[in-house]
Amino acid sequence: MKAMLLERQDALLNYTDIPDPKPMANQLLLRVLACGVCRTDLHIADGELPEPKLPLVLGHEIVGEVIDMGPDVRGFEIGDRVGVPWLGWSCGQCEFCLSGKENLCDEARFTGYHLDGGFAEMTVADQRYCFHIDNGFSSKDAAPLLCAGLIGHRALKLAGKGHHLGIYGFGAAAHLITQVAIKMDWNIYAMTRPGDKASQEFALQLGASWAGDSTMMPPKALDAALIFAPIGDLVPAALSASKKGAQIICAGIHMSDIPSFAYDLLWGERSIKSVANLTRQDGVEFMSLAASMRIQAQTKTYPLSQANQALQDLRNGKITGAAVLISELG
Repeated sequence: MKAMLLERQDALLNYTDIPDPKPMANQLLLRVLACGVCRTDLHIADGELPEPKLPLVLGHEIVGEVIDMGPDVRGFEIGDRVGVPWLGWSCGQCEFCLSGKENLCDEARFTGYHLDGGFAEMTVADQRYCFHIDNGFSSKDAAPLLCAGLIGHRALKLAGKGHHLGIYGFGAAAHLITQVAIKMDWNIYAMTRPGDKASQEFALQLGASWAGDSTMMPPKALDAALIFAPIGDLVPAALSASKKGAQIICAGIHMSDIPSFAYDLLWGERSIKSVANLTRQDGVEFMSLAASMRIQAQTKTYPLSQANQALQDLRNGKITGAAVLISELG
């Protein structure tokens, strides 16, 4: 099959032929219909996340059609359309797995990092970490839900309740969770990279109450803030913009160093939390929520063979919404 292969970090992906995957016990073989391009893919390709499996097929926002199954698969049939997220395997036996916190499993394996992902014509996935895709979503629109949507959902849950929500970095995750948050009666204040008028206008089109540069103070003190941009300087900025008791949620898997800041910014029972991966329960909740709320992804599509261009466009801030690869087979 054709795949975009990462052979070493900080290098372009190679469009090449690799052996077709074969499903083992509890695995589904999928024909990839669409695969989202996530900032985490950039972090892996650019060497900011260490020790990936190499050579590696990136991609962890996979929508695929079941074309074969290994032994012991239950609940899926040939022809089903399923989604595969970032968390691809966990041990099921440690204290975290047994307490519903499999996202913290020390032995966890992640799609497109430890396990080959969806920048290919086919892939295999553990049935435990596959979700049925609602027929109301096209494959290209469903793909971003599987990481951007899920991480946004987990971050919003950690934010608690309130009225004024700041979102720092208005990309794939932000544009999805903004739609959810507005339906939950949050007022949204979108902070983008300085000068990014396109993202600010996009946020306002989605219903944000205000949009401006991340260097600006929002017009209302924040009850909570979600930080999707991988920039540590935004943590004290969000604290400065927040009221007492606010939750600051760092929602990326990688972030530059957080600079020192005065204790006064944290005082008043403000708190800083990180989002670590996701659980299957997050997936069940959000995929149902996205279908019931009719969440709409804005996507820019690329052929599989143009994955390097998609990554470069994401790196340069040229994507409004989410980038999605479409297999030439599909």
